[in-house]
Amino acid sequence: MATSMRGLTQFIADIRGARVKELEEKRINKEMANIRKKFKDGNLDGYQKKKYVAKIVFTYILGYKVDVGHMEAVNLISSPKYSEKQIGYLAVTLLMHENSDFLRLVVNSIRKDLDSNSEVDNCLALHAIANVGGSEMAEALSEDVHRLLISPTSQSFVKKKAALTLLRLYRKHPEVIPAAEWALRIVSIMDDQDLGVVICVTSLVMALAQDHLDAFAVCYTKAVDRLHRLVIGHEYSATYAYYKVPSPWLQVKLLRLLQYYPPTEDPTISSILHQVLQTIMNNCGEPTRNVQHNNAQHAVLFEAIGLAIHLDTNSPLVGTAAVLLARFISSKETNVRYLGLDTMAHLAARAESLDSIKIHQNTIILSLRDKDISVRRRALDLLYSMCDVDNSEIIVGELLRYLRVADYALREEMVLKIAILTEKYANSYKWYVDMILQLISTAGEHVGDEVWFRVVQIVTNTEDLQEYAAKAVFEHLKAPSTHESLVKVGGYILGEYGHLIANEPGYSPLEQFQLLHSKSQFCVAATRALLLSTYIKWVNVFPEIKPQLLNIFERYRHVLDAELQQRACEFYALASRPDDDEFLQNICEEMPPFPPRVSALLGSLNRKHGDTGDKRTWIHGGKEANLDREITKRKTLMVDTSGSDNTASGPAVGGQDIMNALAGLTISPSPNAPSSTPLLEAPSNQPRLTTGASVDRWFDKLTYAAEGVLYEDVQIQVGIKSRYQSHIGQLAVYLGNKVDAPLTSFTATVHVSDPEALSVSFAKIPPSTISSRSQTQQLLHVECKKVFTTPPILTVSFLAGSHQTISIRLPIVLTKFFEHVKLGQSDFFERWKLIGGEREAQSIFSVVSGHRLNVLEEIDPNPNNLVAAGVLHMSVEGKVGCLLRLEPNREAKLCRLTVRSTSGDVATEVQKLVQKPLMVSQVP
Repeated sequence: MATSMRGLTQFIADIRGARVKELEEKRINKEMANIRKKFKDGNLDGYQKKKYVAKIVFTYILGYKVDVGHMEAVNLISSPKYSEKQIGYLAVTLLMHENSDFLRLVVNSIRKDLDSNSEVDNCLALHAIANVGGSEMAEALSEDVHRLLISPTSQSFVKKKAALTLLRLYRKHPEVIPAAEWALRIVSIMDDQDLGVVICVTSLVMALAQDHLDAFAVCYTKAVDRLHRLVIGHEYSATYAYYKVPSPWLQVKLLRLLQYYPPTEDPTISSILHQVLQTIMNNCGEPTRNVQHNNAQHAVLFEAIGLAIHLDTNSPLVGTAAVLLARFISSKETNVRYLGLDTMAHLAARAESLDSIKIHQNTIILSLRDKDISVRRRALDLLYSMCDVDNSEIIVGELLRYLRVADYALREEMVLKIAILTEKYANSYKWYVDMILQLISTAGEHVGDEVWFRVVQIVTNTEDLQEYAAKAVFEHLKAPSTHESLVKVGGYILGEYGHLIANEPGYSPLEQFQLLHSKSQFCVAATRALLLSTYIKWVNVFPEIKPQLLNIFERYRHVLDAELQQRACEFYALASRPDDDEFLQNICEEMPPFPPRVSALLGSLNRKHGDTGDKRTWIHGGKEANLDREITKRKTLMVDTSGSDNTASGPAVGGQDIMNALAGLTISPSPNAPSSTPLLEAPSNQPRLTTGASVDRWFDKLTYAAEGVLYEDVQIQVGIKSRYQSHIGQLAVYLGNKVDAPLTSFTATVHVSDPEALSVSFAKIPPSTISSRSQTQQLLHVECKKVFTTPPILTVSFLAGSHQTISIRLPIVLTKFFEHVKLGQSDFFERWKLIGGEREAQSIFSVVSGHRLNVLEEIDPNPNNLVAAGVLHMSVEGKVGCLLRLEPNREAKLCRLTVRSTSGDVATEVQKLVQKPLMVSQVP
């Protein structure tokens, strides 16, 4: 640029050559006057506009105010030449703020560049949006940025910039980004081959998922799969190996993303995640001489430990982590000590037992005197989190001793934490009062009002503590210098309960008055107003010092402060009334107990720890402090994060590998395959079902058949082969790609509406790509725990030109878990009568089909009737018998079906399933 614009080069040289500020300003003013003249005359070509705008940009960078060139910069953005467009975008991003009126003029030009086939134009536009995008620009262009991100024709570096641009827009204006609608499409890019794209998209997903957990739940499986491929499979290019650590930035982001969701109940995903975490911890040996390698390895390790703590604090992984952390908090490197203390605070905030942390209590206390303030702050957080009934006196004592020499930046937070710990773990009220008064005396101006408010509340509500509190505060007020917060506490407590100690030597009413009033001259008006209230209380209970108190009221009647003057006048009038007046006694009665309320100290402490870019997954303060937060998060995410709501998997049927038993299943194309399928609205907590006549017919057939087609269209075919025994079932799901291009970003999840009744889980994470004209198979483990009524839903999503999502019901119904039962005529009707009509469900219909119920021959006296029996197996509720009787009516061409069971729910569900016209059969 410098060689092509000699005028700009000379201008820069003149500025640099100016020996004094005045000469520089003179040269700039001369140039700005010339530029204004040129712009006013017009008739400038693109090169001249570019040159003059570049001079304006340079002047702005030097710190001078610029009020010219904005319109010319807007015009340059529309130029077809890259050099002119570049200067235009540079000027716009530097000279304009997000609310500038000029930005409205460039929206169409930016959209044109976003739609351009030139990647360079795309990137210039994305930079401008990210740097100055206001709410109007975000609303107008967010769709275009999203389109660039998901477009299969976009280059990798364009996708990276588009993802980061969306992230910037979401953080500034989250309301204009339809995150839930874009969730599946954005998450699918986490399967991209370019790890740079994956890193940028993961950053975007992290921000979006924090506010939309349900919508982005599928990212859990993607994150685990990518971690497994990185850490165990070593699937990455050498470009992304940072000092032999595979893409540590991506690993850290994925490990952090998983902490936003509750631990998965899917045994397959849980097992893979355990392997990943175990491998990361095993790879962390002794530190090497290469600092960069150590930093990258430690970054991944500490995030992995945080995830292990989040998943299960009682797991062997956390035991291994506790040993590693003990080594890290004693490290010679400041960064390692910092991270070790912070991660150990995480463990203390979530762990059931603190024994593994208490072993290192002395080391942690010594960290309070570390040379680095960040380490000292983390040590304070850790001591706060690890404090309990057993070590509270030691920790509070150490914190009070350190408070005298602590940094001023730490003192206010320390005061809050000491006050909270003292109240929470006080073994006696007297110890509480001693510690709090010592805290107030030591901390001075760092004590907030909420601290002494809390002291007053507790003393007022605890009758046995009032006399001791009065004595204790009196002794603390004897110190040569006392802070105003202590005077406030003393004024309130002595005013309310000073009479309880007035008869003891050294605590007479006069001594109380003289001591308290001697401190008032150093206090502000608000504190002296409180002391006046104390004096009027004393007028009622200490008549012997009434003259001295009246004298104080008389003096304060003439002060300039309106509040003090009003109080003094009112109190003087009250105190001057006759001695037998009951009016004063009623006004000056003791304060009643405060109503139960939540301590304001915790709220104040939480405000100190304001949210940063990423929300914390835990808070300081021990397991109890994190319990409510965890419950709230679990309520927010009702669906299992893996998308399959799984809790168990069954063993192989009959000791055989089901994959061998089901091998060889091939599904021929169906002539009735639907080319397009409408979507029906489903409840918000369930996937939207893909339906159609063929889809429903295939599902109905598979509720009694063991194998067949479940879904098919022009792109994909889904087939099923199943096997059941007792309460355990196994399904082989065959996924066939029917097109000549691979299906990428493939995701398969299972949603179960009632996970306590039915468990369905994948044996392994489905592949992310299905090759063209090929078929892959996935094994599903099924377990029936209780009676269930809603089949699970299989959701498949993939990229095939555009993003496709299919949600179909799996043919897993209650009758799949029945076992044949052989009964004689007498046994059948004996049980039939024993069950009675209370568990009976009847229906009239025209066709009938059996569902794993054993049809019993020659049982019913009417040879035209059919009877059947079976036993339903459930792992939780055990076995439930079921009897069925079918009575055909030839004249009406209808059948009467009666189902009886010891469980009404079973009878109703069996009746509903059997009456469906799954297989047309003639009425005998």
